Amino acid sequence: MIEAGRVALNGVVLETPATLVTSLHGVTVDGKPVAAPAPARLFRYHKPAGLLTAERDPKGRPTIYDRLPEGLPRLVPVGRLDLNTEGLLLLTTDGSLKRQLELPSTGVPRTYRARAYGQISQAQLEELIHGIEIEGVRYGSIDANLERRTGANVWIEMKLAEGKNREVRRVLEHLGLKVGRLIRTAYGPFPLADLAPGAVEEVRQHDLVVFRKTLKAAPDPRPRPEGTAPPPSPNSRIIVAQPRGPRPPAKRRP
Repeated sequence: MIEAGRVALNGVVLETPATLVTSLHGVTVDGKPVAAPAPARLFRYHKPAGLLTAERDPKGRPTIYDRLPEGLPRLVPVGRLDLNTEGLLLLTTDGSLKRQLELPSTGVPRTYRARAYGQISQAQLEELIHGIEIEGVRYGSIDANLERRTGANVWIEMKLAEGKNREVRRVLEHLGLKVGRLIRTAYGPFPLADLAPGAVEEVRQHDLVVFRKTLKAAPDPRPRPEGTAPPPSPNSRIIVAQPRGPRPPAKRRP
């Protein structure tokens, strides 16, 4: 587009892509201003049990999209909750935010409460802080606490920083417990709190911006050619050098 003379900055047509631009203010394409991308939005959703975290199901089972209130923007889920798992499911308009929140490397904790049938001690649960391997799958550190006993059942709170498929259920079943109910109560600093089942509430933009500043940088999944430098930090200022013409020949001494 630049070679075709379609891009201008402050009314001046750009002739080279090697131009420093600190914002999109004043940038036009075909005379029309280039709009900055809309800010990411994040929503808290209380997913009821019995809904799939999917857009559609070949078997015809209900999904979260069948039950979400009308009038919402196009949303994608951050991670998944199993069919029979209930509680907090974050939804976002932004794919990069979704990835940031999902990756274990960014260190966002997920908190669950599980009601399980069977007997277990706090000492056994504390061993999970070192991680555990089950059938060849390694699960990372889990902070687990025995909340209370109710007859033959126990209530356990578990906090983990990864979201492997059915992780909480598999770990508890490996410890001899049968999970009867599983609720996600928090994702990072965002709690389920008193959000009613099926309800959706948007996270304040200020809270989202503050939270994103605390996130660890997510690694770039694209392979980098050998010998090239890593990409700059999102907060760094990028300066693109202007192309240089051929150097004049050196003068010979008489």
